[in-house]
Amino acid sequence: MAIVIAILVFCVIILLHELGHFLAAKACGIYVKEFAFGMGPVILRKKGKETEYVVRALPIGGSCSFIGEDGGYDEGALDPDSPEADPRAFNNKPVWKRMIVILAGPLMNLILGYIVVVISLCAAKGMASTTIALFEEQSVSGSYLQVGDEILSVDGLPIFSVSDISYKLQSSDRKNQNGNFVFDFVVRRNGEKITLKDVEFLNTSDENGGSSIYFDFKVYALEKNFKNVVVTAFKESCSTARLIIMTLIDMLRGKYGLNDMSGPIGVGTVITTAVKQYTFSDLMSIVALITINVGVFNLLPIPALDGARFVFLLVELIRRKPVKPEVEGTIHFVGFAMLMLLMVVITFNDIIKLATGGFG
Repeated sequence: MAIVIAILVFCVIILLHELGHFLAAKACGIYVKEFAFGMGPVILRKKGKETEYVVRALPIGGSCSFIGEDGGYDEGALDPDSPEADPRAFNNKPVWKRMIVILAGPLMNLILGYIVVVISLCAAKGMASTTIALFEEQSVSGSYLQVGDEILSVDGLPIFSVSDISYKLQSSDRKNQNGNFVFDFVVRRNGEKITLKDVEFLNTSDENGGSSIYFDFKVYALEKNFKNVVVTAFKESCSTARLIIMTLIDMLRGKYGLNDMSGPIGVGTVITTAVKQYTFSDLMSIVALITINVGVFNLLPIPALDGARFVFLLVELIRRKPVKPEVEGTIHFVGFAMLMLLMVVITFNDIIKLATGGFG
């Protein structure tokens, strides 16, 4: 049952992404040639009024193909019977309409992520604020912070949700002469913004000599009403998207390596574990993280992804003429090949971790 749920999650995320492209294309009057789900061998093919609907064997991708999407066609030089001469061809539409179509897929993932966060909050026992309610007995930060302080930023990072606080406290290694972790806080106290420098948190050591921070305060719960759920879900979604971007930047800086990455097998394992061990709210939080991750990742300017296609359209908008189709096509092909190679490596690494219990 858990595996079925994991597969369904993948299917919904992929289908909604491609559906975003599909619906935007239809709204913009673009001829959709093929709507495909999955990769690999075709297991089902059905011809609609004008679009061919295809299902492939592996549920790890999809595509929405348009007539003329390779761009660069000289409409006057084309055979009038050529499909690219169709006024509904992708390349014959204004740049702004093509931009909408390209962005619609990732946007659909982000919208889905927000909806899933709303569901998670509704199912959760409570919603956390960013206002301090009490300090633990061993609290060190209580010498700087006060009950009732609303945390606005930590080390310059604006705080949207309590997960931002947790992430920032766990991701720093700045310490004072006592060996404890220190952070700069901005809080709202009695209606006034106050900056607190070098707020101290206890550094605890494990049996292997590693150090970790002691998160020594709790926050107030928010009343669960329509307004708070809608607003908190938006903040949580923004927080998740920003966390993904910051993690990607940390990867480029070398903070995380290949072993910290997961492909479909790793993500599926996390979902199945969540189904078996965690609450429905926890499962929805993981699904939200995955779908927002898909949306954000597709917006990156990496060849073969929607973000890179958008960049090419932006260049066309500025130059008032498209990049040569053979140049753009080659760039996307190389990018796709590299992404597939990376996927193979990550999947192999996932299999090793699964076999050795590396997923915990």
